[in-house]
Amino acid sequence: MTLLFAIGGGAAVGNLYWAQPLLAEIGASLHAPAGRASLLVTVTQIGYATGILLIVPLGDVLDRRRLIPALMVCAAVALAFCAVAQTFEALLLSLIALGLSTVSGQLLSPLSGDLARDDQRGHVVGTVGAGLLTGILLSRTLSGLIAEAFGWRIVYAMASCSALVLAASFWRLLPTLPPPSKIPYGQLLGSIFVIVRRHRRVQAILATGALAFGVFTMFWTGLSLLLSSPPFSYPVAKIGLVGLAGLAGAVAATRAGRLHDRGWSRTATGAVLVLALFALLLSWLGGSSIWLLLAAIVVLDIAIQALSLLNKSQLFDVDPTARSRLNTAFVVCNFTGGACGSAMTGFLWHRGGWTALMLACGVAISLALCIWIGQFAFRRAAGRRSGP
Repeated sequence: MTLLFAIGGGAAVGNLYWAQPLLAEIGASLHAPAGRASLLVTVTQIGYATGILLIVPLGDVLDRRRLIPALMVCAAVALAFCAVAQTFEALLLSLIALGLSTVSGQLLSPLSGDLARDDQRGHVVGTVGAGLLTGILLSRTLSGLIAEAFGWRIVYAMASCSALVLAASFWRLLPTLPPPSKIPYGQLLGSIFVIVRRHRRVQAILATGALAFGVFTMFWTGLSLLLSSPPFSYPVAKIGLVGLAGLAGAVAATRAGRLHDRGWSRTATGAVLVLALFALLLSWLGGSSIWLLLAAIVVLDIAIQALSLLNKSQLFDVDPTARSRLNTAFVVCNFTGGACGSAMTGFLWHRGGWTALMLACGVAISLALCIWIGQFAFRRAAGRRSGP
């Protein structure tokens, strides 16, 4: 069941990133310049953040056996509209709808936490989270290969068919669980802000997650522009294959869940932020070397994905009755940061190229590290005050 959750979650979140290595090709097909084509990633993430905010909290009050397959069917319809869009504006609207509907992975993640034993929750949530992150990376590789052979529209058509198959599988195999809470919808949404305001630890996790995911999205969107330009000038299939380097990082980061189970998650968070800074320095130095870039991709993906898994595991321990709502806050903050990152990519690329992008990424990770240091100092001070 854990494997099924990881595959289903990865397929759902992967729908957000089919366009990322195809920006130049889609832009040329629909007569949109490269700077405007980056909006394809931005609007999808805005739609996704909105869907997370409005739909995922329902996982705490509705039967997820019905809700999750229904959302997968809606995502399949949106993907079909993407495949047949004839104008850039029509594709933007279809991608907004896709973002709104492809949120099933973020319902599967807290559900896995509900089903897991206490002593295995970090490992199970980490495995499902690794599936989501692997879906992000693998979608780039597959979209490049498929688009090179058959065109970008077939990418969305095949994703639509896959979503329907997964919807049928989850309808058949998901267990029926009573909803953890019975709360009116308006109060349900409002309680998200109450929970976040109540816990300083949650606020710090959300802030570091948003900054890190903004870096993740800016890096990969900018990498597509870098590799399609001189001195690389790679075709879309080759750009997509670069995503396999990040996949290696995703596999390595699955161990982060076990670190949480052993009580090391807070210390590990600081370590992976420092590792992310090193990766960004390496990527800046490798602006004209594919081998340095590949090494930087592996290191950065280990850091960012380990951070995401550690953050999510810590959040699910805060309030077991509100895991869907905590996950909502987490993902909304992450993808708001991601939307800001992808929106800034075109501007920074035209102003300073790869150097400007890496400088902005470095500033964001440094801010996240400052937040972690502040939280660490606060916990030390609180421990001294509560001592003898």
